[in-house]
Amino acid sequence: MIILEDAFWSAFAALGFAMLFNVPRRTLIACAFAGAIGHASRTLLIQSIGLTIETATFVAAALVGFLGTYLAKHLRAPSLIFTVTGVIPMVPGLFAYTAMLRFLELSLGTGDETILQEAMVYFIRTMLILGALALGISLPRLLFLRRRPVV
Repeated sequence: MIILEDAFWSAFAALGFAMLFNVPRRTLIACAFAGAIGHASRTLLIQSIGLTIETATFVAAALVGFLGTYLAKHLRAPSLIFTVTGVIPMVPGLFAYTAMLRFLELSLGTGDETILQEAMVYFIRTMLILGALALGISLPRLLFLRRRPVV
């Protein structure tokens, strides 16, 4: 039940960003579907298999990348329309916000060594999640859409 709720709100977020990015109307439902599949699969991988958020994000982003490639061919639209809006709900806002707050505490002089360690952990996790998103949505293009073979 939680997965369906997660999918619904993720679809809602992806749809909002698709409208913000002014994608064609005929692709809006597919963009919402990509967002729902991506975030719900990440949640499912974390809760049922026990993957870390970074690994689950990579797998879910790759799934969105393959789905975006498929939808692009069938709806005759660029795959970036589906992949970018599909991974928007997985952007690590809380991790980035927490890292920023911890660094702010350090700059104000109210933090200690543990605050620095916590800030660095949140910063590194944010960067790993963003890297997983970028690599995941690029994976189908890297594997299948080469113009010439690698020698």
